[in-house]
Amino acid sequence: MIQLIAAALVVLTSSAAVAQTPSDVVTAETIASWMKELSNWGRWGADDQLGTVNLITPNKRKAALTLVKDGVSVSLARDVEKAESADNPNPFDHEMLNPGMDRYAVSYHGFAHTHLDSLCHFAYEDVMYNGVSRDTSTDAGCQKLSVHNMKDGIMTRGVLVDLAWLKGIDYLEPDTVIYPEDLDAWEKKAGVELESGDAVFFRTGRWARRDAVGVWDIGSRGAGLHASCAAWLKARDVALVGSDFGTDVQPSGIEGVRFPLHSLLIAAMGTPLFDNADLEALTKAAQERGRWVFLFTAAPLAVPGGTGSPLNPIGTF
Repeated sequence: MIQLIAAALVVLTSSAAVAQTPSDVVTAETIASWMKELSNWGRWGADDQLGTVNLITPNKRKAALTLVKDGVSVSLARDVEKAESADNPNPFDHEMLNPGMDRYAVSYHGFAHTHLDSLCHFAYEDVMYNGVSRDTSTDAGCQKLSVHNMKDGIMTRGVLVDLAWLKGIDYLEPDTVIYPEDLDAWEKKAGVELESGDAVFFRTGRWARRDAVGVWDIGSRGAGLHASCAAWLKARDVALVGSDFGTDVQPSGIEGVRFPLHSLLIAAMGTPLFDNADLEALTKAAQERGRWVFLFTAAPLAVPGGTGSPLNPIGTF
């Protein structure tokens, strides 16, 4: 009997169990359950369009401004790349029309271009955040939950969670899975606790590895967060999540679910995502100062109906 109780307790300590045997513990059925357990639907009203961006209150913005000590800003955007490669099948198109005019075109979703995913970017079983039907996204654009809801811009406390720094290496290898206990270890080592309304960025060192060893098919193999990290982020009530990849580890390790965190964060929790940020300059600035928090600002393009936006996020120390 004692052995049975002990075994049951092991199962109940989900984060430890997931870390040891994630493929056995987290399944498509688990994700379906978490979609309900972690949901923010209705939290800010039946017609809410902002999700966890609501957590960035006026007081949160004013507090973030006090983080500026040196007045030094760094970009979190990757320079646009115009050449096709294994991790950039849709290069940025820059056409000069005449010496003083040019044209830009880009299919920015994917694993190459720094961009923000709005809440209409991802659905789970054809339903988006707050119960909005995917049918509201048409050829004319997203009728609800579009990036246009963030036209006034984003300003809050940014936090850099550098997982490569945590492990004492320059970058994580593509098969590295990040679990909640890794995030706990980072908070302890960095002496920083995430707070409500934060914009948190996870650095795997993806771009440092690319510079060191060359291009690879990151859509098939990329270090990132395990699905079990969703509850960790919900417990801290963060407003925005970003990474130098696409947040989800690839492959996800969950049969039939390629992007579990996209579903859980965007569709259930209403948390917009920043994908493919370049965090190399940010981590250098943070390490030089011994500070992992900063003023974070970002302004998406004002596109009515847009599923997201390419942009240039800024961190200011």
